[in-house]
Amino acid sequence: MMKSRPLTSTASILVVAFLAASCSNKNVSRIEPDTVTDLSGQWNDTDSRLVANALIEQSLTDPWLGRYSNANGGNPPTVIVGQFRNRSTEHIPVSTFVNDLENAYINSGAVTVVIGDAQREQIRDERDDQQDNARADTRAGLGQELGANYVLQGELNSMQDEEETTRFGATRKEQIVFYQVDARLVDLESNAVVWAGQHKIKKYIERKPFGL
Repeated sequence: MMKSRPLTSTASILVVAFLAASCSNKNVSRIEPDTVTDLSGQWNDTDSRLVANALIEQSLTDPWLGRYSNANGGNPPTVIVGQFRNRSTEHIPVSTFVNDLENAYINSGAVTVVIGDAQREQIRDERDDQQDNARADTRAGLGQELGANYVLQGELNSMQDEEETTRFGATRKEQIVFYQVDARLVDLESNAVVWAGQHKIKKYIERKPFGL
């Protein structure tokens, strides 16, 4: 006589089968890094890249660049991308935004970019180590750093406005998210602001009730 399978064993098999089916519904695909994406409506890599490019383009088309070039024999100015403060309501990876700004400046070819203070310390430690441990003809010389003429700094701000409406027991949510990024280019010798710019983003987010 065939023995019946214990109920607990059958239940376990069903749970495992259900979990396996649930996991199989997950689909992951690779997309190009520069693809414009918006899932949550919050600040993302697309916003960081687009805002950085827009600000650098504004900066490089301003008269300050021509004035410096004319006064210095056509040589490009040297710039540090400094601190950008996140004053928004979101957690924004500011370091990624700073890197996007640096990349936009470097790729323009219109200015020379030097590294900021945190990276400088690492390079200086390596240079000091070379004085004791590297062959004399391969050592990086001391006191040869390129001084910056200007520092770019600024801040990120955001505002939100939202409304919920309920109809027939279903809730619909509408939200406006506004971002404003302000930037200033400061003369390191005089503290004069030679350029100021800003870029704004406004997003409309609608969350409809399930099934609509």
